[in-house]
Amino acid sequence: MKILEAGSRPSVRAPHEYFTGTVFQDPIIAAEAPARLVSARVSFEPGARTAWHTHPLGQTLYVVTGIGRVQSLGGPIIEIRPGDVVWIPPGEKHWHGASPTNAMTHIAMQEALDGSHATWLEQVSDEDYAGAVGE
Repeated sequence: MKILEAGSRPSVRAPHEYFTGTVFQDPIIAAEAPARLVSARVSFEPGARTAWHTHPLGQTLYVVTGIGRVQSLGGPIIEIRPGDVVWIPPGEKHWHGASPTNAMTHIAMQEALDGSHATWLEQVSDEDYAGAVGE
């Protein structure tokens, strides 16, 4: 057993290559092999979001606070709120982040395959992000 004490893993600002706006990540776990779990608490300021990306083994998001948005390529923008659980299947191109007017924090959980837990793609355009919920 290993206990990672509170405060032992500092918050980090998410890299601009993969995020738009101000985003902080608080690492929860990056399990050692043979386990594959990678998890973080991710806090998005209003208007902040990920770039388009995929996960080789899928991703689960658990919304903790605020109001957010998530979209899979070709699908509608969906509003997410505290207590919502979002499952993104393996290889599905998607993005997620805060709403334009509210911050949002979620816990992101995914497994790594051959050391990789995400493939980062292009940024989500302001036009695509600003679409109406449900469109």
